Amino acid sequence: MKAIILSAGQGKRLLPLTAEQPKCALLVGGQPILRWQLQHLAAAGVDEAVVVTGFGADAVDRIVASVDDLPVRTLYNPFYAASDNLGTCWIARHEMDAPFMIVNGDTLFEAAIPHTLLASNTGFPITLATDAKGSYDSDDMKIVSHSQQLLRVGKSLDLALVNGESIGMMVFRGDGVVLFRDRLEHSMRYGDGLKRWYLSVIDALAQESKVGICPISGLSWCEVDDQNDLANAQKVVGRWPNAAVAAA
Repeated sequence: MKAIILSAGQGKRLLPLTAEQPKCALLVGGQPILRWQLQHLAAAGVDEAVVVTGFGADAVDRIVASVDDLPVRTLYNPFYAASDNLGTCWIARHEMDAPFMIVNGDTLFEAAIPHTLLASNTGFPITLATDAKGSYDSDDMKIVSHSQQLLRVGKSLDLALVNGESIGMMVFRGDGVVLFRDRLEHSMRYGDGLKRWYLSVIDALAQESKVGICPISGLSWCEVDDQNDLANAQKVVGRWPNAAVAAA
């Protein structure tokens, strides 16, 4: 299984920490966010990883060069500053030639999460890892689901219908590989792909009954968008068994 990690953005809400390095290079619990991701993907059984870079690409290359527990390489998005993450996915479309995962570059997660996602069998060609909580804010990538089927995903869904959120990790198998890759091509060629999130494609496919969900309730994860998130991430990672080793 190949993991494609979307790490092209700068993370402007974390300035000045991200003035010269992307947020995936920020240290959490003694090591870069990206290093945690690669370490836990390897522990979950992922065979290789491709990190799509943009802002601060050299910093990401240095992190990748230090990895020895997973075959990993980088792929540069030259128009990262003019595109949203659908464009970053499009840069990696040639890597989508067999079952693969997409992982957001700002999501921290314990190894049990990708392990659970990869072991899931929803019967759908695309499966989204999801969690649930008591309330949701405007920045959450919310979902509407029924049983194991994803019905909608987006930030502006009716809160009366919302029953979970995407954690920024999904797997594509069988027809899902070609379905997603073809929709990326169509959005970039005929639509407004540069201005869209890749989850807008997932939302469209969900409305065609192509996407399932894999709940990961009780497992540890967080995303890093701003300074408050970064402070929370330090606490979350500090509870992981291998955090002391990473900080040493």
